[in-house]
Amino acid sequence: MESARGDEASARAETPLAVRTTEVEDTSIRAFFDAAREAAVEDAGFGTEPASTPRAVWRTPESGSVAAYGASATCEANGPDRFASIRSRARELFAALESDTDDSGTPGSFGTSSVPETTDGSSDPSTSEAPRVARPRLFGGFSFFPDAHEGPWRGVPDARFVLPATQFVSTDEEAWLTAIGDARAVESRLLDLRDRLASAADPGPPEPSVIEHAERTTSEATWRDQVDLALSRIDAGALRKVVLAQSLRATLDRPVSVPEALSRLADTYPDCFVFSFPPGEGHRDFFGATPERLVSMRGRDVATGALAGSVGRGETDAADERLASSLAASEKDDREHSLVVEAIGDQLESLAASVTIGDRRVRKLATVQHLFTPIDARLAEDEHVLSLVEALHPTPAVGGLPPDVAAETIREIEAFDRGWYAAPVGWFDAAGDGTFAVAIRSAVAEESRATLFAGNGIVAGSDPAEEWTEVQLKYRPVLDALGL
Repeated sequence: MESARGDEASARAETPLAVRTTEVEDTSIRAFFDAAREAAVEDAGFGTEPASTPRAVWRTPESGSVAAYGASATCEANGPDRFASIRSRARELFAALESDTDDSGTPGSFGTSSVPETTDGSSDPSTSEAPRVARPRLFGGFSFFPDAHEGPWRGVPDARFVLPATQFVSTDEEAWLTAIGDARAVESRLLDLRDRLASAADPGPPEPSVIEHAERTTSEATWRDQVDLALSRIDAGALRKVVLAQSLRATLDRPVSVPEALSRLADTYPDCFVFSFPPGEGHRDFFGATPERLVSMRGRDVATGALAGSVGRGETDAADERLASSLAASEKDDREHSLVVEAIGDQLESLAASVTIGDRRVRKLATVQHLFTPIDARLAEDEHVLSLVEALHPTPAVGGLPPDVAAETIREIEAFDRGWYAAPVGWFDAAGDGTFAVAIRSAVAEESRATLFAGNGIVAGSDPAEEWTEVQLKYRPVLDALGL
């Protein structure tokens, strides 16, 4: 195991690292994890899955699903420079991948070579380049604030990204399996997993869970006091907006099955970013289904958006449309949404040659409706997606305005550490392209315990009782996903 460690960042990688890719028949993410776990158990020679085996899932409506198992390398960072630290170490990791595969064979772009099957069933690693979707990516996320490590985040770094041992990509047109690791073994590992996937049975429907104990970090009375305090600062002119959050700790009757929860989330929220990442060592998973894109970047093209202002769904179509109309006409929600649009546009102006703000609309999800405005930009110069992540986080949709005053208010008022909640999660590749979402509608799970998070934007005119009701709606996606 090779390691490199500085004052604020660390990384670990097996050496040498090679990359091999093969096309496979499509299957479910749960089937992929089952096959990868079986292979890992056999390789380890134990009767159980090796400890601290990371798993990651990333699903978007426009580009399919990616599942990652194991770790060929990890990058971690702490402190306010966590974005730059991860970017720097990732550059070294990707460069090493290219170097290793250059020495060992015929790589494609980013050091990836494909492993097509010959007519006799054997593998031939000496031909074609793997497609872009199959190339290696780093998966992970950042904390909302630096040094927020209490509660379920104890021992979790401010940033953690994993270069997986195995990566499975599924789109509408194709499915690819990528293996990364020791150059002497990576090809045989890839072909073994390919064969396992070919015969894998899709897992049956998940079983429901039962909450044995639940505890809120914030009572309704305390919440009203918190909102009143925020409103007093808004009335005094110190704040324009602040997002206040709370958490719900639940103990279930059985260990949390994150793959099952993700399957439910993907079915119920097909237009959201469904994600799961390991925030630290051990069997912890941070997962959710967020409607909020922080940024996507490919080349110099950037996509983001403003998501702020919300209302519930109606029990009938007519009631639903009345609620949507009331949201669109709400002065309070218009004020909150406009603040977010303006702030994101301003943040992009310093990096972009042009910024295009689209038409506002009501975006309907299973349990809630949001005001949404798409925002696109064309960068003036080449950038890394992490530069945009750092520039945009936190958006006013999860922090507030002015940013520094809102951050101070959140730290003072909230009764828990946000950890990775409402922070950037996603992936990036060797080219510096990638996609990050804002990790709302989320939870962190360990064994049979899950801590759920939800929040709401407070602006002039906010009503504490209404804000409480709205926040409870935002727990619903993860509660449903847990089978509760």
